[in-house]
Amino acid sequence: MRLPNRHSLLWKLIGLLAVLCLLVVSLQVDVSRRIYEATARLPAPTRYILSEYARQAEMAWRERGAVGVDEFLKHLRAQEQVWAVVVDEHQSLSSQALTTLERRKLGFVREIDWPVGRPGGRPAFYVPFSDGAARLVMELPLHLDPRQGRGLWDILLRQVLPTCLALLFGVLLYRVLISPLVILRRQANALSAGDLAARVGPQVTHRRDELGELARAFDHMAERLENTVVLQRRLLRDLSHELRTPLSRLRVAGEREPEPAALRQRLEREVQGMERLIGNTLELVWLDTERPSMPVEAVEMEPLWDLLREDACFESGWPRERLPCELPPGVWVLGNLNSLAQALENILRNAIRHSPEHGVVRLSGVLEGDFWHLCIQDQGPGIEPDQLEQIFLPFTRLNAARPGGDGYGLGLSIARSIVQLQGGQLWAQNTTPGLCLHLRLKVYKL
Repeated sequence: MRLPNRHSLLWKLIGLLAVLCLLVVSLQVDVSRRIYEATARLPAPTRYILSEYARQAEMAWRERGAVGVDEFLKHLRAQEQVWAVVVDEHQSLSSQALTTLERRKLGFVREIDWPVGRPGGRPAFYVPFSDGAARLVMELPLHLDPRQGRGLWDILLRQVLPTCLALLFGVLLYRVLISPLVILRRQANALSAGDLAARVGPQVTHRRDELGELARAFDHMAERLENTVVLQRRLLRDLSHELRTPLSRLRVAGEREPEPAALRQRLEREVQGMERLIGNTLELVWLDTERPSMPVEAVEMEPLWDLLREDACFESGWPRERLPCELPPGVWVLGNLNSLAQALENILRNAIRHSPEHGVVRLSGVLEGDFWHLCIQDQGPGIEPDQLEQIFLPFTRLNAARPGGDGYGLGLSIARSIVQLQGGQLWAQNTTPGLCLHLRLKVYKL
């Protein structure tokens, strides 16, 4: 199984999920450790409070003896709700003797700078008097226990933190995955509703993952659909306009032509013209909508030009010398022979039609990397610079003095479609004198 490329959406999702897991684990471990370290020992204010209780107990012992200790313990137990004793070694300094349970507790007391211990218990601490012999022993009051906030921190780390990170992951997932899909869905609905100008736009098409490929494919499809619909509407409008002229001539001939032979001749000529017009129009529509995959082969340009020159000379009456081939020897291109011949024939006929008397149409070319750059140049009047692209539009005839003639303005449109389907380019450029049609065709490497 082949893995996706490095820009694939799969790696982005895996990366987001991995970052989420790492954040959850690392934050829980690191914050838990820091919380434990911060609550493992008594803070300075708590140690000060316990030391102050020990100082008060020592003063009560020195001033009033056991009675003073009893009063101090009674007050301390009532205030803090904790167990507390004042002892000298293991003997009580109060009037109350130590019970067995209290003697056992004395074996588990700790200094105030020792760790508090595990949560759940009530640790007992001792604070020695100034003489170092007697000491105050008391349980840690709940309000002074540094561990009492651990439960809240556990809830934050185990429930709130994963929830927040999951929400963050959802937001990132929406931006990475859902938001582009929403844009695609909106533009697809707009396209289906008839908005042929609907495009996804650079926000998604600039991505290099699968969604970017999908967006680019959608925009390409929408552009082709718009171009096809516009072309078909234009062809339908122009075709109906072009057909009115021969139909009008036929109607006039039927009304005014008395001779059946002349009427039949007029009928055949107009029908042939309409057949040619409809055939060229259907061919252009087929090339644009179907975009057929034409089988390619090695085509040598000089013999092909000789064949086209022979047909052109027969049709136009030109001598061969006015259609010279100036290609270097061994010009081989990669293309479909029949369709390429049709494209060159259309270009050649257009050049002959607009050439002056005794004009010359020549074929030349140079090698540019993996392409042959061919030029078909006539000596006609040329065209305006802003009309160089218009001549490739269907039914475009820039010469008003020739409203129809032998052409309907479809030849160059068909030629460009054929050349583009074979991976080439066709464009026009004014020269001195005349117009030059440039072709870029792939080189056939022997």
